[in-house]
Order: sequence, then structure tokens, then C-alpha cells
Amino acid sequence: MIHKILVLDFGSQTTQLIARRIRELGVYSEIKPCFVSLEEIKGFNPSGIILSGGPSSVYDKDAPMISAEIFELGIPILGICYGLQLISYLLGGKVERSEKREFGPAYIKIIEENALFKGLKKGEKYKVWMSHSDKIEFLPEGFYVLAETENTPFAAVAHVEKPIYGVQFHPEVVHTEIGQDVLRNFVFEICGCTADWSMPSFIEKTVEDIKNLVKEDEKVICALSGGIDSTVTALLVHKAIGDRLIPIFVNNGVLRKNEPEEVLSLMKSLGLKVDYVDASSLFLERLKGVEDPEKKRKIIGETFIEVFEKEAKKFDNVVYLAQGTLYPDVIESVSFKGPSATIKSHHNVGGLPERMHLKLIEPLRELFKDEVRKIAELLGLPKHIIWRQPFPGPGLAIRIIGEVSEEKLDILREADAIVREEMLNSGWYYKVWQSFAVLLPVKTVGVMGDARTYEYVVAIRCVESQDAMTADWVKLPYDLLERLSNRIINEVKGVNRVVYDISSKPPATIEWE
Repeated sequence: MIHKILVLDFGSQTTQLIARRIRELGVYSEIKPCFVSLEEIKGFNPSGIILSGGPSSVYDKDAPMISAEIFELGIPILGICYGLQLISYLLGGKVERSEKREFGPAYIKIIEENALFKGLKKGEKYKVWMSHSDKIEFLPEGFYVLAETENTPFAAVAHVEKPIYGVQFHPEVVHTEIGQDVLRNFVFEICGCTADWSMPSFIEKTVEDIKNLVKEDEKVICALSGGIDSTVTALLVHKAIGDRLIPIFVNNGVLRKNEPEEVLSLMKSLGLKVDYVDASSLFLERLKGVEDPEKKRKIIGETFIEVFEKEAKKFDNVVYLAQGTLYPDVIESVSFKGPSATIKSHHNVGGLPERMHLKLIEPLRELFKDEVRKIAELLGLPKHIIWRQPFPGPGLAIRIIGEVSEEKLDILREADAIVREEMLNSGWYYKVWQSFAVLLPVKTVGVMGDARTYEYVVAIRCVESQDAMTADWVKLPYDLLERLSNRIINEVKGVNRVVYDISSKPPATIEWE
């Protein structure tokens, strides 16, 4: 029996992190929308259930709910933030607006020993991450307090007899220092799980699923970018169906300097025969005059699909399109699991047309970047592919703020090439999550050779992250920043000023558009 943890999504932007943390413990976890039926829950046969946080109040007109019958299933349940408030509300407690909202760091004090806090000291204070404006006024009958904060008397609770627990803080985010301890205790001590899920088992299951899905007379084309996500996707599909996979690399006109040549050379070394399509003119024509980032993403997404569908007609019986969509792409684009808010549309998710002639295969759809890298290692990919920094599907189009033009692309390609070169030469490239240049839609006055200039501004963005859901700006050495600035201004025609982005995610996103 494979132990599984079911996560019910109530709309939190960090719901997927809960599943990720559980998988890091070696236990399979899956997210389902909060409105899933009790029969489906029973059919999933979970060893435990986690109720996620969410932006709603339990008293909102359209607040996401579950049936109180879930608490009679005998399955251990952990409510997080809104999940805790929902437990209290459904079982007879009282929830109300708090006079003092808690958003950000707080310190909980453990006041009762319990399996949920095994290994943690009673009376100690621990840093946690809060994000709530409602609070529990009083608990339902049968519950008692495990921990408190200065503003939250019910920061963690448990039922006296039933395996029902709740925490007001978010154990899934890295800012909660005891977060993984709490989840580990819930999964192993309370739910009785064993660590029986791993990346090797994921590869085996995924390859088998693709074999069963694609019939022997059917073919699959793969949207190949040269990045680790699409490369791993191609290799997994190739392991399943062999030469019935047709990898297609589309030059969309917004790629980095020398990228088409580098990608084709890389794929050849991996033994993948790639169909190359130069559609740069088509993409740039459709992007002409477009400034809104959402429109740019959707244009690129729709044009990609159009090009792939047209190319697929050159081959017999192509039924599927495989692409390297990751979990953060899905969460930020669409609420496919539950009532999560849309942050921005990714070209390969929210940018896809409503009606497609090809069916999708997305084997990495519920994985994070670090998990994909583990798979890449198991598949024997070289370091420079595994640790290649993420590059967005819409390419330089979303790193040019405003309208895309050939002139701006030329400027940004040169600036971006300098950033990559200096980051590699300094040894910082593999220390950070992403580093790149952004072309701003403003010009400033400068002086070069005693003459006045009026030219563009380039911003440098460099962040560290684990999964792209949160990110911090990197404190690069001053001498490296100086080299970057001097080289871009001196070598890139059309730029006279360089700035450094010191915004974290949230509130900013990693990409500017």
C-alpha cells in the first residue's frame, strides 16, 4: 500500500507548497479542489487530509466549504489558516474579524505537548509565518489549545479524541522555521505514513502512464525550448514511445543571442532528432504594437499552438502535444485545482487557445523546478543542462517592457549576453535561481565623450529561490555589478544607464511582465 496525503485547496497561493513539502518527506501528495465529493475522497484512500489556507472568510457569501461529514471519516485532518477556521466554524466554534491582523512573521509559544509538535520544546517560542485577518473567538467543543502568539490565542489546536488538528500559521512556507517539523509529525506520527515515494518511482510511473495513454499507431510532438523542463519532458516521452516522439523547436523571434544554434547542438548530443521551425517573422508581426503583457503572453501562446498544429500536419497521426509545464506555471495562471486567484497567464497554460486540435501531455505539470532537476540527474543529463537558469516561454518579449521591436530585441540580446557571460565567469551563475536583463520603456539623459545622450535604461534582475513561488533579490558583489554596468553601457549601443532590481517575490514577481 502506497501512503498518500490529500490536500484540499481552498484558494491559497501556497497550496502547492504543501504538496511539495509532503513529497520532500518521501510521501505522495496530491491536490484536489475543496469541492471534491466525499466519495472521491474515500476513493483516493488518503492516509491524511490537509485543508489549505485561502483568501476567503468563512462568513463570505461564496466562501469555499466542505461537508462536516469529512470529520467523521476517521482520517487524520490538519487545517492550515483558513482550514483551521473552517474546522472551527463547521464544528460549532466561532470565527470573527480580528482587530489586529497578522501578515508576516510572528512567534508562537508551545503550551501543550502533542504529537504535532513532537521534538519541539514546550514553553519555547518559534518563528512562524502568518497571513490572516480572521481569528477564532472560541473553539468547538472537544478542542484544546496547543500553541499561541501574542495576537492569536489559538495558533494551534487539537481535538481531545479525534485526529483533527489545526494551525493558524503556514507550515508550508520556508519562513516558518518549524514548518517541516509540523508537517513531518503530521505525516509520520499522526497519519502513520512511510516514505515510499521518490523521483525514481515518479519516472517509472510516468513512463508507464504515457505508454498506456498513447496508442501504438499514434505520435506525439514535443514543444522543445532547450530548457530543462521541455528537455526532461522529451526524454520521458521518448523513453515511453521511442521514435514516435517528434521534438519541435520553434524560433519565435524573441530568443536570446545564438540560442537556436545552441539548442539544436544540445539536442543532437542527447540523441534527439529535432524538427526546427523558424517562425520569428510571424511572432514579431503579431506582437507589433502590443504593450499589454497579458496580451503578449496570450498571442505567443496561441501562435505557438498554431505553429505546432501546422507542423504536426506534416506527420501522420499526430494526436498529442507534449510540453514542459511546471506547477508554478499552473498555479499562477489558472485555478485548475481550486479557487486560487490568477496572478499572470503563462504562455503554455493561460495563453493556450480554448479549443485545440491536439491533446496535451504534461508529465511535469505537478512538479517544481528542483524536482525536475532531480529527475534530470537520474536521466543522466549534464550539469550545464540541469542547472541552466529558467528562461520564460514568451522569451525576451516579457523582458522588453511595452512594445516589442527589432531594435529593442537587438539591444536586449546584447545586454542579456553580457549578464550571462559575467555571471558564468564570476561563478555566480550556478549560485542563483535566475539572472537576466530587462529593457525599460524609458530613456534618460547621459554624457558620453562630452556629448549628450538620450538612450534606454537596462535593469538587471538576479534572484535566489527554491521553487519560483517566492524569491529574494541577490546581494551581488559590488565589483561584479560594476563590471555588468560598465560593459552594458560601453558595449551595447542605445543604453546609457543600468539599474539593479532589489524587489523580492512577493510583492513583485520574478519576471517584470
